[in-house]
Amino acid sequence: MITRRNLIVTGGATLLAGCDAWSNSPILLNAEEANRYFQRSVTGRAALAREFRPDQRSPRFRTNGTANPNTPEYNALAANGFADWRLQVGGMVQRPLSLSLAQLRSLPQRAQITRHDCVEGWSAIGKWQGPQLEQVLRLAGLRDGARYIVFHCADVFGQRKIPYYESIDLIDAFHPQTILAWSMNDAPLGVGHGAPLRLRVERQLGYKQAKYLMRIEAVASLDGIGRGKGGFWEDIAGYEWYAGI
Repeated sequence: MITRRNLIVTGGATLLAGCDAWSNSPILLNAEEANRYFQRSVTGRAALAREFRPDQRSPRFRTNGTANPNTPEYNALAANGFADWRLQVGGMVQRPLSLSLAQLRSLPQRAQITRHDCVEGWSAIGKWQGPQLEQVLRLAGLRDGARYIVFHCADVFGQRKIPYYESIDLIDAFHPQTILAWSMNDAPLGVGHGAPLRLRVERQLGYKQAKYLMRIEAVASLDGIGRGKGGFWEDIAGYEWYAGI
């Protein structure tokens, strides 16, 4: 049986004939692109992640990744209760947006109780609430040619202050369970869990659930963003770009 976990594409420079997931044109895929293509092909990308009952929530939900960006810019926003924070939505969109928390909360909301699976080996069940990413993207209006959504975050790493970022394709972006969560377990997000806003893309592993969102960018290609592999941990540690579960 072919699964995401046992499908391995080998030969870094090997070229494979295939079809682009967004067109009918034959293309040549390098190993990384072929891996993404086959991962998309062998799974039901529209399937829903399991949702749980309120009494099944975990009594303790650990923080994943950064516990606090602790930059002067972020600390100033947090000190004011994120009243001055705005989510910028731009790139390949028809109508760039600058949305406050109040505006995001005024949109139709989705609440879901799902399991967070961390690449470090632990899991926890929590309730998340926020508008579907699809709603925000439709407000902005994607331009033709947009293929990925990139999430730029407030946390930075190391002496070089490398900013955290993640990306997903349009299949995940328009999935009904992909939300911009401002609430966890019926309370506003705490700093450790990504205040004021984090991504929840429930069919993927924890490192894809970008926290401390500052800017969303629609792009045609991931080239030129970070090291071009689609995310911070993908760039520096070789994590899979499509971390589907």
